[in-house]
Amino acid sequence: MKLEKILDLLNSFEKNSFLKIIDSIISENPTISGQIDKILIDGSKDLKNMDNINISKVFSVVEREFKKYVYCEFVNTTSQLDILTDILTRDGNCIMKQDWFARLYEKEVKELEKNLKSFAKTIHQENSDVDPQRLRDYRIYTECLKTSYENDDSNGEDRKITSDEQSILYTLSNQLELSQEEIKLINYSIIPICIQHIDKVINDLKNIGVVFYSKKTNTVYVAQEVVKILREIRGKSIADKHFRRILKQLREPQINMVCKKHNIDWRQSLEMKINDIISKGISLNNILENEIHKEGTFLNDKKKFINELNEKSFNIPNPTKGVTVAEKIENLIDYFNEIEGDDKVSISMDGYENLLVDLKKIVPESNELIRSHFELQDEKVMDITYLLEYNLKPRDILEILPDELIKTFIAKKGIKQRGDSISNILDSYMDTENLYLENYENIAFRRLGELKENGIQISDAEIGVKFEDLTKTIFTKLGLNVDESLRKQMNTKQDKADIIINLGNSEVILVECKSSKENGYNKFSSVKRQLKAYFEMAEKNGLKVVKSLLIAPDFTDGFINECELEYELNLSLIQASSLYSILEGFKNSNKQQFPYKLLMRDVLIKEERILKAIKQ
Repeated sequence: MKLEKILDLLNSFEKNSFLKIIDSIISENPTISGQIDKILIDGSKDLKNMDNINISKVFSVVEREFKKYVYCEFVNTTSQLDILTDILTRDGNCIMKQDWFARLYEKEVKELEKNLKSFAKTIHQENSDVDPQRLRDYRIYTECLKTSYENDDSNGEDRKITSDEQSILYTLSNQLELSQEEIKLINYSIIPICIQHIDKVINDLKNIGVVFYSKKTNTVYVAQEVVKILREIRGKSIADKHFRRILKQLREPQINMVCKKHNIDWRQSLEMKINDIISKGISLNNILENEIHKEGTFLNDKKKFINELNEKSFNIPNPTKGVTVAEKIENLIDYFNEIEGDDKVSISMDGYENLLVDLKKIVPESNELIRSHFELQDEKVMDITYLLEYNLKPRDILEILPDELIKTFIAKKGIKQRGDSISNILDSYMDTENLYLENYENIAFRRLGELKENGIQISDAEIGVKFEDLTKTIFTKLGLNVDESLRKQMNTKQDKADIIINLGNSEVILVECKSSKENGYNKFSSVKRQLKAYFEMAEKNGLKVVKSLLIAPDFTDGFINECELEYELNLSLIQASSLYSILEGFKNSNKQQFPYKLLMRDVLIKEERILKAIKQ
């Protein structure tokens, strides 16, 4: 769940710890105050009085500083934060009741204690099955950790690991290519586990801004944006579900090489090996850069492998981006993190809902499989709103189902069997109109790569017309009269308005649509000439233009300033993302028609003001 949505669910007291931390970060980093001022223009600079949309925007500016703050807190507080973070960063654990969190915490500690006994035997046995080189790595890290932890004894001080010592250990663990599980096992073989009551655990996490807690519902929330930061602190490049997707593209001998290096049983099933690799926190970067390649593999062969993975397996735009192997891997990581942050679900919302209905009927065990895999507390989880709160999308759900159940589903639904099964299922649930609307901003920005990834095949030449058509659809869905016959009657061969909204009584709104690859639309003079011509056309047809609107992906500050000085056109600007958000807000209101007068006030339409107004 996104930060903004979580904040909407909480009272001011429950937000307080988080807001204090953000305030502190802003006050200590004057260089970012300019960006903050831009967000807070015309609004209060007190975070407590700010709306949740703007708080979320402020957080996006201070994310890097927040990560540094949390990392320092992790070093300076109790040693068990790695255990808690591993729980919080798993797919499906961003929303938990207090008792469910307590149960997962207890389960995690018990599993760790069991693994510690096994690991102790591994390290100290003379005839260990572990590769001698790997055993040496374990022992080197163990001795360095022991020295860092116990060197306070000579000064008569309490044992602790300082932040400087922690950074050295972090560097050492990276060089030895240890997984997070291996580090954890070595740590807790030296440092005792500090088990705490769940109330204290939640309070400590809340006080460092990592979780929110609602006393009314006894629910722990971790914002999607914070989960990403916690993953990075734990050395996880991407979400587990995306890590699984990558591992499934590797050959089994490659998976076996990773297992052997990290003391995982390579004789078990492929699915179990993949699960173990993910759960043990093995670095994706290390896997792709080193661990799946035989000794002596040439650098160019590694690059070729990553390029093919990017292009053939995931159809990543610009798949060969990056010069070094590490840069090419980052290209893959950036791609998956972008998907994770995107609200789009690859098929339409209606398509996702229909898929879940059919899964419940044809594969009744899917509910329990999903619930168990993602550690969800509720009994019935096959609900689109519920799953999207956990950021679980159609492909995420399908990919955890066993192959035999996928085959059964395809056969019962008569879905195409050749090619990739999951892609075939998703294609069959595509709802074109809603899918295009959900990608309205991507179309506005002419993002062909993102559109292709989301299942939309369209050429650059077609995008302009499609953007106009979708804008018409949005205004129609807002209950406004998009009058095509009036537009055709009014247009001439030379001047053609994109959209005419007929308000009745010979009053109209002119709408012009501009898609653009650039970050800010800045061609004010050409727009001004066009709209003036449309005004004249309207007057010749006995029509009064009460408003003109320009819809574009974004606008430069210069364009907005020029628009503010133009009074004849009565022009307002709407970003494509804002118009789509207004449509979504309107759907959830009780209004039959959008009150168009809300568009009369601002030069740049502020969606948050509109959304507040239509909620009333």
